[in-house]
Amino acid sequence: MPGIARAAVPTHATGVYDRIRDDLLEGRLRPGARLQIRALMERYAIGQTPLREALNRLTADGLVECRDQRGFTVPGVSAEELTELTRTRCWLEERGLRESMAAANPAWEEGLVLAHLRLARTPRVPTGEDAAGITEWEARHRAFHRALIAGCGSRWLIAFCEQLTDRHQRYRRLAARRAFPGRDVEREHADILAAVLARDVDGAVALLVSHYEATAAVILDDAVLFAAATPASGAPHPRV
Repeated sequence: MPGIARAAVPTHATGVYDRIRDDLLEGRLRPGARLQIRALMERYAIGQTPLREALNRLTADGLVECRDQRGFTVPGVSAEELTELTRTRCWLEERGLRESMAAANPAWEEGLVLAHLRLARTPRVPTGEDAAGITEWEARHRAFHRALIAGCGSRWLIAFCEQLTDRHQRYRRLAARRAFPGRDVEREHADILAAVLARDVDGAVALLVSHYEATAAVILDDAVLFAAATPASGAPHPRV
């Protein structure tokens, strides 16, 4: 049907939304940077109307800030926000994992095992060496963590967790050049899966929480990231 075919084709706004979102999550748009419309139009080769639509969507998602009379900016970073973000993510995903394990069925378990297998087979390459490899690992990493809570029965909880994952990923990617030098993340994921399959609910939750807290601790030790935090309100912002 013609109407369905048109709906399946991404709009210009959707396309640029995805590209800007990716640049935000990967840290290519730096915290506190002012997003000037003209510069973005050139950078993404897009017109003003679809660009503003994309920026408004990103603002609704919390990935861009819109300030009266000052336009759009990239949100800043702070140790306080990361700590709150991690704590909230642990609260929500603990509930999601407990509910998923309580309602466990073969389809959920098979999906989780498959997500872990795909992640385990994807090398985690150093930043700057293989952009495509980094993107693939991040996608499969996200898919594994989503699979852990996919059986919770609440689309709202899953959607909130996705938003928190976006914000957490931005911090991880901003610190990626200096972080995780000797951490065995693959073992942490394998241990979480093993506890889930063993029906050890408390053990699985404890491992998941420890996994997120360990990530936060490494990022919080990155003095370079927080030394370059967003200027205080009213101070000049860097420009894209």
